Amino acid sequence: MCCYFKLIVGLLVLLAQQQLELGQAAAVDVQQTSKDWWQTAQFYQIYPRSFKDSNGDGIGDLQGIISKLDYLKEIGVTATWLSPIFKSPMADFGYDIADFFDIQDEYGTLEDFDELIAAAKQRDIKIILDFVPNHSSDENVWFEKSVRRERGYEDYYVWHDGYFNASTGKREPPSNWLQAFRGSAWEWNEQRGQYYLHQFAVKQPDLNYRNPAVVEQMKRVLTYWLNRGVAGFRVDAMPWCFEVPADATGRYPDEPLSGYTDDPDDSSYLKHIYTQDQPETVDMIYQWRQLFDDYKRVHGGDTRVIMVETWSGLDYTMQFYGNRTAKGAQIPFNFQFIIGGNGDKNNTQLNAPGFVKIINSWLSQMPAGQTANWVMGNHDQRRVGSRYGEQRIDLMNMLQMFLPGVSVTYQGEELGMTDLEISWADSRDPAACNSNEQIYQQFTRDPSRTPFHWSSEANAGFSSNSSTWLPINPNYVTVNVATEGAASSSHLQLYKQLHQLRQSKTLQLGNTKYAAVGDNVLGIKRSLSGQPSYVLIANVLDSAVSGIDLAAPLYAKESYKVKLANPQAQASVG
Repeated sequence: MCCYFKLIVGLLVLLAQQQLELGQAAAVDVQQTSKDWWQTAQFYQIYPRSFKDSNGDGIGDLQGIISKLDYLKEIGVTATWLSPIFKSPMADFGYDIADFFDIQDEYGTLEDFDELIAAAKQRDIKIILDFVPNHSSDENVWFEKSVRRERGYEDYYVWHDGYFNASTGKREPPSNWLQAFRGSAWEWNEQRGQYYLHQFAVKQPDLNYRNPAVVEQMKRVLTYWLNRGVAGFRVDAMPWCFEVPADATGRYPDEPLSGYTDDPDDSSYLKHIYTQDQPETVDMIYQWRQLFDDYKRVHGGDTRVIMVETWSGLDYTMQFYGNRTAKGAQIPFNFQFIIGGNGDKNNTQLNAPGFVKIINSWLSQMPAGQTANWVMGNHDQRRVGSRYGEQRIDLMNMLQMFLPGVSVTYQGEELGMTDLEISWADSRDPAACNSNEQIYQQFTRDPSRTPFHWSSEANAGFSSNSSTWLPINPNYVTVNVATEGAASSSHLQLYKQLHQLRQSKTLQLGNTKYAAVGDNVLGIKRSLSGQPSYVLIANVLDSAVSGIDLAAPLYAKESYKVKLANPQAQASVG
């Protein structure tokens, strides 16, 4: 089987129930006889503000999502998780929650939400909400009561007197801790006369999870939305929920320098050994999993899932799955395709051994009996086509849909949407706005949050308003649902075909093997006894390769046929 590969190639080969082994491969046995709904699910992240505007104000909303549920069904979505839709002053676009029990006015009402749940259920689509447990908005009534030291709320947040520097005559924060958006993680509140901790923006005070009342309050939040029909939660910024307690004298320890940067305001200036990845954080996930399982036992229905956002090391991340005595999150997010590779956000030159390393890093460390997941991008990261290169868009979608377990697609990746560089004047992201015009592009998340492309009409069919909350990428004229849906070959058409292939027993239940053949060629085999075997073969580099004999390393000596191929493969299907 001698092949010629030009540029990026991703193709799927169907072999008719033959024996096939990958040479120099890593192998992972994930075969099961049956799986729960979420274990083979096709999750789809919606950033509501940018998905579809129904009322012409330039901002996406719940009715806009409802109007596009048929599209989600068409591309095979099992469940969609919505970035925060709760009441918020929008200092961090919903990740600063003023009321955990209500909907942001811009997005709709509780009645709209109930309509969304019902309409999605009619299409067998589950709704997952973004749960933000680490902090609230400073406009939340809990914080306002805590500022006033009202009974029961005195310690709802992390408060400290700070220290008086006799030599300077100034008050100083309790420690050197830094927030994610630059600068001190401590802010002085004049009314209360104390500092409060905020590991994100100033308007996002950290809740105090060492207070049992807070723990119970957040369980009430989860139960409230379970009662309204959600199928689970994506848990935001989980590693920040606990920090080390103050010592016997009331002092918090300073964190050591990281050596990564000379910028003392940058979060990476410190090693966050006291403010992240504490053991109590993992236990909190176990408590929430118990809550969900108890809810199912009482109320019935399908399994409610927990999806955990964590950028921690794999040793810590894997603990979220659970242990011998406690069940944890079904889906601790696998960000290896985001943080792996060349160690930065530009993976355009990642070779086949690099891809194998990323795949193996998760599958080899995942606890036995657990389910893998593959997250290529989200609202906080540069888009796949901008990180890996536009010629690799199909390849990355193929990997996500072909590898075993759960796939998680960020809205627009199925179209091949790419980043739009946002000017300083148009910037909205607090991570950028808290810096300055010279360095904001290092921190901005706006480029991947621009409105979704529905058509080649004005504003990409996203909104009838004269302007939108973020500018729209000019490439919407060709990169959009209508145009790609009408084309015989497109990113979207291939994505739909991949969904159909994912329904096969082999991809849902089969074993997985993978190998690099030189620097260019990546091979992945999925097999299941009594079922056809499938092989993905891809040239992951820009350079063409020829004369590579795949028969030897892949032992593919029998006849085969092409099942799916992207346009760059220059291969005929069939």
